[in-house]
Amino acid sequence: MQCEMCGEEIRGSPKLVRIEGAELQVCMKCGKFGTEVQQVRRTDLRAQQKPAGGRPAPAPMGGPAQVRHKRDMFDFMEGDVVDDYAVRIRHAREAKGLSQKDLAMQLKEKEHLIRKIENSELIPEEDVRKKLEKALGIRLIDAIMSEEEKKLPGKLAPTLGDLTIIRKSKK
Repeated sequence: MQCEMCGEEIRGSPKLVRIEGAELQVCMKCGKFGTEVQQVRRTDLRAQQKPAGGRPAPAPMGGPAQVRHKRDMFDFMEGDVVDDYAVRIRHAREAKGLSQKDLAMQLKEKEHLIRKIENSELIPEEDVRKKLEKALGIRLIDAIMSEEEKKLPGKLAPTLGDLTIIRKSKK
């Protein structure tokens, strides 16, 4: 194996070193130019054996973690959380005779989280919101109009275009 920095043949085991953000397999002489990284078993996609079908072998179940892109919590929400969510939660909790600690234990969440939500310091995430709604029997989301509600006739006011049509027909 050759040193990825100087190109010399590596005698003994290579060192995995981070130099300016890149991890390199280097010889003992070049190892002093970077910080040694603990070797973790890495799977190199090029080194995977290809079965007869020509496709790469699937990674083992306990293999490397898949890359996940961070998403904003609002990407997961079905609607908007109501403005008075803290008051609704506190009143519903007190109506059921629960302390913040009891509610936290029931939801399998931390008491500190419940306290922050009730003090309006934190908007509950989707999973916590659903647990709160179920445990307390309340709604914390602004009602999104269903298809049936959209079809119901509402109070309609004439528009400017309607008025021009009405005036034309009166002449």
